[in-house]
Amino acid sequence: SGYVNARLEKETPIFNKQRIDFAPPEKINSLVVSSNQLCMSLGKDTLLRIDLGKPDEPNQVELGRKDEAKVYKMFLDHTGSHLLIALNTSECLYLNRSVQKVRALSRWKGHLVESVGWNKFLGSETNTGPILVGTAQGHIYEAEISVSEGSLFSTNPDQYFRQVYTLEEESGPAPVCCLEIERGIEGKFFIIATTRKRLFQFVGKVPEGTEQQGFGSIFALHAEHLPSFREFPANLGFSEIAFYTPKLRSNPRSFAWMMGNGVLYGTLDYSRPDSILSDERVWVYPADIDITVNKPISIVLTQFHFLLLLPDRVKAVCTLNGQVVFQDLFQEKFGLLTRMIKDTTVQQIWIHTEKVVFRYHVQRESRDVWKMYMNMNKFDLAKEYCKDRPECLDIVLAKEAEHCFQNKRYLDSAKCYALTQNYFEEIALKFIEAKQEEALMEFLIKKLSNLKPSEKTQTTLLTTWLTELYLNWLGVLEGDVSQRSLYLDTREKFRTFLSSPKNKECLFNNRASIYELLASHGDTEHMVYFAVIMQDYERVVAHHCQHDEYDEALNVLSRHRDEKLFYKFSPVLIQHIPKKVVDAWISMGSRLDARNLIPALVNYSQSASTQQINEAIRYMEFCVYQLEETQQAIHNYLLSLYALCRPDSLLSYLEQAGTNPNRIHYDLKYALRLCAEHGHHRACVHIYKVMELYEEAVDLALQVDVDLAKSCADLPEDDEELRKKLWLKIARHVVQEEKDVKKAMACLSSCTLLKIEDVLPFFPDFVTIDHFKEAICNSLEDYNKHIEELKREMEEATQSARRIREDIQEMRNKYGSVEPQEKCAACDFPLLNRPFYLFLCGHMFHYDCLLQAVFPNLPAYKQAKLEDLQKKLAATSQPSKSYHRPKDTDTISLGKGQQSREQIKADIDDIVAAECVYCGELMIRSIDKPFIDPQKYEEEMQSWL
Repeated sequence: SGYVNARLEKETPIFNKQRIDFAPPEKINSLVVSSNQLCMSLGKDTLLRIDLGKPDEPNQVELGRKDEAKVYKMFLDHTGSHLLIALNTSECLYLNRSVQKVRALSRWKGHLVESVGWNKFLGSETNTGPILVGTAQGHIYEAEISVSEGSLFSTNPDQYFRQVYTLEEESGPAPVCCLEIERGIEGKFFIIATTRKRLFQFVGKVPEGTEQQGFGSIFALHAEHLPSFREFPANLGFSEIAFYTPKLRSNPRSFAWMMGNGVLYGTLDYSRPDSILSDERVWVYPADIDITVNKPISIVLTQFHFLLLLPDRVKAVCTLNGQVVFQDLFQEKFGLLTRMIKDTTVQQIWIHTEKVVFRYHVQRESRDVWKMYMNMNKFDLAKEYCKDRPECLDIVLAKEAEHCFQNKRYLDSAKCYALTQNYFEEIALKFIEAKQEEALMEFLIKKLSNLKPSEKTQTTLLTTWLTELYLNWLGVLEGDVSQRSLYLDTREKFRTFLSSPKNKECLFNNRASIYELLASHGDTEHMVYFAVIMQDYERVVAHHCQHDEYDEALNVLSRHRDEKLFYKFSPVLIQHIPKKVVDAWISMGSRLDARNLIPALVNYSQSASTQQINEAIRYMEFCVYQLEETQQAIHNYLLSLYALCRPDSLLSYLEQAGTNPNRIHYDLKYALRLCAEHGHHRACVHIYKVMELYEEAVDLALQVDVDLAKSCADLPEDDEELRKKLWLKIARHVVQEEKDVKKAMACLSSCTLLKIEDVLPFFPDFVTIDHFKEAICNSLEDYNKHIEELKREMEEATQSARRIREDIQEMRNKYGSVEPQEKCAACDFPLLNRPFYLFLCGHMFHYDCLLQAVFPNLPAYKQAKLEDLQKKLAATSQPSKSYHRPKDTDTISLGKGQQSREQIKADIDDIVAAECVYCGELMIRSIDKPFIDPQKYEEEMQSWL
């Protein structure tokens, strides 16, 4: 698609003229503008000053001349503060912006001033600094003007006025038409001075800190010999030089000198030693400019044009190609054009006649510069000036691409074409027809980089095509030894292309096609490289395994640590590099599930040697002891490996696993069957013990070792009957199988549950008593000791019963005395006023006070029981409502009621008076309770305030 270059409205011209709404009361003699300050001379004696920021407030100053003197020229400095007024009587006046009175410069008298070179580096609003003044006699003077509040009316403003040089042409001294002072690098100053036909340059350094002393030292360097100058034969009778400064307070960048033969223009290069004029060209006056009839009057310079003022028109010439691009003809009614000046601070151009003032605004001067640079084949500059205009940039890029193609700079052409909106197919065919594959690839790469993420179809097409081109190019270069360096460079570019983050999504979505391309070219190296980029490690590992590159395959697995790939390829790899594979498994740690690796180990261990099985055991041990795996399958497999190859490790593993079935991670039944199959009896005994099958454990242990059986017999600690049974099994085995009487007697001493009478039935009938005489005697002594102990216990019990009866009798007669003045420990009122309790500790409480202290601390069920007893007690206290019952019945009922009442009171006493509230457990239990109930804390706190 191309750009549509359409204008909705007519574009404004670069130089847009505006007539100033101003009707001067007298004819305009001269006009100067600087820093938005405009000064014009009207008639003979009037000076009008206007601040263009406040155009409605003009300021009029009278020159105060009574003679016939007229204003010859006016000069305004760069700050708009210092105005010099040259009179045709060879006098000069001065006016500062801040004052109303014109001052005569007495030292300047007798000199007709033609030009002034202002000091832009030291000048201020009150002081000009050292300046240069050119006269009609060809003399250059150095002067300084200073004003201050204290000395404004008492001293002359001109500080000094001294001659420093005289400019000459071939006929002698010539008027100094223009003066310009510029500072270069390293303190070097350039002074440009022009006459009617010559342009002089004075170059010299002013030592740092001595700038205030002026420029005499620079002119002194040229006292003996002429400075460098340019001279042209024709003569206008005057000349004028204009400068273009891009920014305020920076150095000018270009110049244009209007003289007799035309306009000399170019750039300023401050790094040159002797002359700052550079890239000089001369624009010769065309036929319609006759210097004898309508010679040019003034010149101003903008960034890309210089404007010539003729008596009736303005011409604008482009400095890039020397073409007249603008001409503005003025009507005769305005009169002849007098002068044209430019205010560099606001880039405005002013033109005046004797009665009218015009102003030009320079608008978007660079709008067509790109086209000129393009036609000059300066494409970088052309792109710089149309970077904000995409339709123009596209034209420049297309022209540059075509230019490079014609000059056989195909790579540069490809880069430019990729940035244009030209038809993709046409450009691609162009490079194909020229057989420039490298340039075509460059074009496709650049085009690909400029595509938007949404243009997925185009991205896929370019990516696939580039892959094909790279593979073809690599195939051509690979076989050519002389092109080895180019091959390596191209291979690196191809890999960069494949690994580019921008292409990643497209390559990933179309990886099947890319794999097919790589396979069709037989490029396995890049197939593996591409698979790694796509993180298709399964394909990479499979490739290495197919080519018996097992170490490389394992390196890929270890580097990318993908658990699924480990599970898939471990069965193959462990057959060839078992130790390295196990090392890799161990490095993966808990990221691998050992259960998924067991099939690989089973297949491997069934056909492997003992050394290879040891690798399987090493990994299983790592899982069990380092990773602390609890999966039953892992522990069972380790058990099977131990049973097959390491019986010693088998028993130590079982013992380390412990005897608590809830904390054992292997299958007990499977382990028992496995150990039985391989004849590991000790291991079987251990498993029986864990399963609490002590009889089976003892039976099997007796086949191995009697001591092992003894250790099993003592295990059922809570079941003495079973322990005795197990020890009897051991004794029977020792007596009947081993026929060892001494060992049988040792069994008796090892187990306290066995007596000699339990073991005797196992001995044969004809055995001498000598072997167990000692045991029988010991047994009888134990019986005697037991009888004596029982007698002692009976006597102790009888004495204890007697003491208890005596204590009970003593308690019945125990009493306590209460004095009349005793008070309740709770309420501090006299004790004898109400029913009370007296405790052994000495504390005394009223019944109701004790009940109030005890009740909140009672358990809920006792509180309920106490309330119930109180209700019953209250019910028995009420008098009977019947007054006519027989006497006998009343007597019987009363007796029963009194008995029931006493019982109720006793029950209440048991609850309330069980212990002293101050000395008993109740006080201990309440130690963590707050003194003030939390629910009543706020209320209690308020009561204290």
